[in-house]
Amino acid sequence: MANQNQNQNNNQKKQREDFSLKETTPNINAGRVISGDRLPTSFDLVEQMQFLFARVVRAKDLPGTGNSNTCNPFVEVKLGSFIGTTKVFEKTSNPEWNQVFAFSKERIHEQVLQIIVKEKDAGAFIGHVTFTISDIPMRVPPDSPLAPQWYKLEGQNGAKLDQGELMVSVWMGTQADEGFPDAWHTDATSTSVENIAYTSSKVYISPRLWYLRVNVIQAQDLLLKNKTGNNEIFIQGVIGNLALRSRPMKINPNPIWNEDLMFVVAEPFDDSLLLSIEQGQGNSNKHESLGSCVIHLKDVERRIGATPTASVWYNLEKPKELEGGEEVKFSTRLNFRISLDGGYHVLDEATHYSSDLRPSSKYLNKPSIGVLELGILNAVGLSPMKKDRTDAYCVAKYGPKWVRTRTIADSFSPRWNEQYTWEVYDPCTVITIVVFDNGHLHGGANAGGGKNADVGVDKRIGKVRIRLSTLESDRIYTHFYPLINLHTQGARKMGEIQLAVRFSCPSLLNVLQTYAQPLLPKMHYVCPLSMFQLDSLRNQAAVITIMRFKRAEPPLSKEVVEFMLDIGANVWSMRRGRAQFYRIASLLSGLVSLVKRFEEIRSWKNTAITIGVYIIFLFILFKPGVILLATFSFLLLKGMWQYRISGANLQKRYDRLRGISGRLLAVMGDLATQGERVESLISWRDPRATVLFLIFCFIAVIVTYFVSVRFLIFISVTYVLRPPRCRFDLPAFPQNFLRRMPAKSDSML
Repeated sequence: MANQNQNQNNNQKKQREDFSLKETTPNINAGRVISGDRLPTSFDLVEQMQFLFARVVRAKDLPGTGNSNTCNPFVEVKLGSFIGTTKVFEKTSNPEWNQVFAFSKERIHEQVLQIIVKEKDAGAFIGHVTFTISDIPMRVPPDSPLAPQWYKLEGQNGAKLDQGELMVSVWMGTQADEGFPDAWHTDATSTSVENIAYTSSKVYISPRLWYLRVNVIQAQDLLLKNKTGNNEIFIQGVIGNLALRSRPMKINPNPIWNEDLMFVVAEPFDDSLLLSIEQGQGNSNKHESLGSCVIHLKDVERRIGATPTASVWYNLEKPKELEGGEEVKFSTRLNFRISLDGGYHVLDEATHYSSDLRPSSKYLNKPSIGVLELGILNAVGLSPMKKDRTDAYCVAKYGPKWVRTRTIADSFSPRWNEQYTWEVYDPCTVITIVVFDNGHLHGGANAGGGKNADVGVDKRIGKVRIRLSTLESDRIYTHFYPLINLHTQGARKMGEIQLAVRFSCPSLLNVLQTYAQPLLPKMHYVCPLSMFQLDSLRNQAAVITIMRFKRAEPPLSKEVVEFMLDIGANVWSMRRGRAQFYRIASLLSGLVSLVKRFEEIRSWKNTAITIGVYIIFLFILFKPGVILLATFSFLLLKGMWQYRISGANLQKRYDRLRGISGRLLAVMGDLATQGERVESLISWRDPRATVLFLIFCFIAVIVTYFVSVRFLIFISVTYVLRPPRCRFDLPAFPQNFLRRMPAKSDSML
C-alpha cells in the first residue's frame, strides 16, 4: 500500500513538471544600437558582467624570515570576505606566479583591494600592496592588456619596506577579457588550491581521426609449432591497448583470409601497428606467436578515393622461442594491403545527431557555409547533486570543438554568461549542450571508494540538443530549455538552462545546395562499412578522445565524454523501447484515423460527405490522370496551411542479449525516424527544406497537368530498371534530401 501511494505521488509530481520550451527576453546587446555608458562588446548573446581583475606576476628581493633567513612566499588577493591564494614557492626570494584573480562587481562591497605577500610557515606577513576600488581603470577588448607595474611592499603600518617589490596589474573588465578563462573566480571560493584548475573555462579540440584499414590477404611458408590437435591460426593486429583478430583458419602452411581489420587512429600518427600470426586452440584464449612485424603509421600510405593501395609482402621476425638454439630457416611472409582512409568521416556520434560530417582528409573539406554562435546565460532551479549543493558547469560540443564553462560553486541558479562560436559546414547537424555537476572541487581527484565513491565523478544534470536546420538565418533564439535526466522512477526535470543561439549564413544558395548532397562523404557509399564495424569503430574513436582529453588541463573526465557522445546507447532499454513504440504508433495514428473516417463514410453518418466522396471516387475512376495532380496539389496546400499554424503546435549473456535487443531497438528507431522525416516535409520544422519541397510540389502540379500519367510511369520504371553501368554509387537526390529532414530522434534521452 505504501509503495502504491509512493508511485501515485511520483506520477502526480511528474505530471506537475513542466517540460516545455519557454521563450525568454534576456538583457543582451544583440541587434541593439549601443550608446551612453553601454560599452560595445563582441559578446552580444550574453548579459554583460563586470569583474575586477588582478594579475599577480612576480616578486623580487623578498626578505627572509625565521632562523634560516629563507623565504617560502605566496600571495593572498583579498577583497572583503573573498580571498584568492596563489601557489607556494619554496626557498626563493624571486618567485613568479603569473596568476589572474577575478571578483564579480556585484559582490564587491569593500572600497580597498589588498594584495598580501605571506610566508608559508604560520602564514607570516611579509608585506602588501593596496588599491582603492574607485581608482582602478576600465579596460575593454580589443584594447591591449594593461601593463603590470612594480610596487614597493608596505608594512602593516603603511610604511614602505626597504626590501621587497611586487609586480601586479589591476583593472575592471568583462567576461570578454582574455584573462577571464584562466582566472580564479569568486564563484569558486570554497575550492582547494590544488583543484582550482577544475573550475576554469576551456576550449578543447578533439584529435583528427582516420580509419586504418588492414586488408589481410594471405600468408606463406608458415613455420607451425604443433600440427596436431584442434589448432587454428589467425592474424592479430595491435595498436596501443587495442587488439583485433581475423577469423581463425584451420592449420595450413599457406592460408588465405582476404579480410579487413579496421582501426581508428589519430594524427600525428605516432603509434605503430604490430601484426603477428598466432596459433592456438580453437576454444581457448591461449595462443603463441609464429612471427610478427612492426609498421610505423607515419609510413602508411594515405588514400582519399576508392582505389585500393598496392599489396605488400612483409617478412616476419622470428618469435623469441626460435631465436638462439638450433638453426631454423625462417622465411614466413604475410601479404597485406594497408592504408589510412581519409575519404571517410570517423563517426564518433550517432549519424542522426552528428555535429560534423566532414571527411578525415582536409584536402576533401569544403568551405564553411556559416557561423553558429551560442550564448550560455544561466540555469535556474537545479536539483542538489551533492548534499545540499550543486557545483554546475556546462559542456557544449559541435564538430571537433568542445567548450567547457567555468564552474559556479554551490549555486542552484548559476550565471555563466559565456559565448562561443563555431564554423558550420552542414546545416543538417546538431549541437549538444550538457550541464554537469563538478565532482573534483573538494578532494575529488584523490578520492577513493567507500562513502566517497561518487566524489571525483562529474554527474550529469541534463542534456539539450539543437538541430541547426530548424533555425532561421540570422535570427536570435533565446529560450529556457528543460534539463531532463533519467532516474529509477523515470524521467525527471533537473532544472532549466537559458541559451541564446544564432545561426548566420552569408549565402542562402550555399545552404540550399547541401540538401542535394549526400549526408556522408562519398566513401561511405562507394566502400560501405557494416553496422558491426561502425559500432566497433565508434567505440574506438570514443576511447581515443577520452585518452586525449584526459591529458588536458583541466581534463574532461571519461563520464563526460561518454555521455556527450552517447556511448552505450545502442543496448536494450525498456524506456527506449517504449518510446520507439510510441513514435511508431504516432505515425500509424493517421492511418487509424483514416480507417475510422472511412467507416463513418461507409455507414452514412453524414449523407452529404458520403455522396461527395462517392462523386470524387467516380471522377478519379474515369479520370485517373488527375491522381498525381490532386496529390501534389493537396501537399502544396497542406504545406501552406501548416505555415500559417506552425507557431502554435548472466553478465556476458545478459550483455549479449541487450546488444541484440539494442539492434532491434535501433531498427524500430530507424523505422520511426523515416516516417517522421516524411512528416517533417510539410511541418516547417526545417523551413528551408519545406520551402524546397513546396516548390517541387508546385512544379509537379504543373508537370502532371500537362504530361500524361502513362508517360511519367514509363519514365519512372525505365529509370529504376536502367543498366548498372548507367547507375551511380551515390544515393539519389530524393534520398539525400529525406535523410536531412529532422526527426524526434533528436529528443531521445
